[in-house]
Amino acid sequence: MTDAHPLDAPADPFEVAQTAAADIARLSGVARHDIAVTLGSGWGKAAELIGETVATIPATEITGFSKPAVEGHVGTIRSVRTPGGRNVLVIGARTHLFEGHGVRRVVHSVRTAAATGAKIMVLTNGAGGVKPGWKPGQPVLISDHINLTGRSPLEGATFIDMTDLYAQRLRDIALEVDPSLDSGVYCQFPGPQYETPAEVRMAGILGGDLVGMSTSLEAIAARQAGMELLGFSLVTNLAAGISPTPLDHQEVIDAGRQAEAVISGLLAKVIERL
Repeated sequence: MTDAHPLDAPADPFEVAQTAAADIARLSGVARHDIAVTLGSGWGKAAELIGETVATIPATEITGFSKPAVEGHVGTIRSVRTPGGRNVLVIGARTHLFEGHGVRRVVHSVRTAAATGAKIMVLTNGAGGVKPGWKPGQPVLISDHINLTGRSPLEGATFIDMTDLYAQRLRDIALEVDPSLDSGVYCQFPGPQYETPAEVRMAGILGGDLVGMSTSLEAIAARQAGMELLGFSLVTNLAAGISPTPLDHQEVIDAGRQAEAVISGLLAKVIERL
């Protein structure tokens, strides 16, 4: 028998997010944030480049957050002030669906970010590339997603439009920073196993360009919260059946480390313009 978690039913997940936002305000000394960014595998160094770190908080000190289960996620929440004077909430603690904690905990960081006042949500991840021409270490703008988890953070009869979910306005800003950026459709699988070659072929037939185990559920929650959304994938490896070699999580970590300086600098420049 495990101890009850603040997000377990019948708790209101939005009230828990408000409590978490109050924790962040108290522990950081920053009353409100303007932008939030979740740093996925390979994107961790961006926190250093976005601006001046005002506060770094272990995620476990904030209501509803857990220690990350995946290597490559730093396990902290930072409040960073950009050179332009805006406050950015940098989320280094991501809960994945495959951890078995439930969808509420997967999207709690996004709902908390909205409760801190953030109007823009930037989601980043490491992903397998389906397009043969893409190479490990390449950043890709997410133009849309396909949710293959069979789950949703929306509860009950909650009908929300998903048109332009990954806002064209924000993608245009990113392309002003780096016109060479390619775009693609992200497919979220439940994991934790990597996708089979047949599943990767299926994703491609459905219109997918990237495969991974995060982001789409968080994106839906961001839209529900009224946030404008920007998404980035780092191609950490070629997906199964595209890659000539078996997949390995260390390969994902290594590709992220090798690309870290370039993609983190890119992300920092984009955030400064949002």
